[in-house]
Amino acid sequence: MGELEQLLELDVSKYTEKKNGLTYLSWAIAWREFLKVYPDATYTIDKDVDGNCFFGNSKFGYMVYTSVTANNITRQMWLYVMDGANKAMKDDAYDYSTKYKDKSVEAISMSDINKTVMRCLTKNLAMFGLGLYIYAGEDLPQALPTNISCTDLIEEAVAKGYTAKDAENSLIKHYKHGMEFITKAEHDEALKGWQDVIKKVE
Repeated sequence: MGELEQLLELDVSKYTEKKNGLTYLSWAIAWREFLKVYPDATYTIDKDVDGNCFFGNSKFGYMVYTSVTANNITRQMWLYVMDGANKAMKDDAYDYSTKYKDKSVEAISMSDINKTVMRCLTKNLAMFGLGLYIYAGEDLPQALPTNISCTDLIEEAVAKGYTAKDAENSLIKHYKHGMEFITKAEHDEALKGWQDVIKKVE
């Protein structure tokens, strides 16, 4: 199994925490697990000429950037400094209104910037596959897409209520693969697209 497959299929759910409906993975755990696959990996935090690791302004807020290099591949990630409600933090505190009540956002601090940098690093590692499913809103990792025969696809469609002919015609129409192989992503998309077909059959 290659490094990409290994990271994509790694289940880190036992290390995550839930906060305000979002799932978070500790940067320390993420980096540790990443080093198990890429022991020579390195990361950098972008800084300006004055050594500041944040970019932006008081009007819109601030962004941080990280880069991770593993196996001679470098990928960059960015993340804005936000509060617990995902609102951009700025130089001064400010208020905003929601449908239910007025709320406020505290002024940005170095602690907020530091936390954002490490969250950005964790997100950066996901670009290599580690915990990527977390950012897709999934609870558990899925196996990598594998080739599935159209025969299996049609049998599954029929089990869901489609006729074999409907399934085959839809497959040929949308993918033009005939009875060859399609990817799991195509398989899932085809099943989803066949909802209109099953309504007609019913």
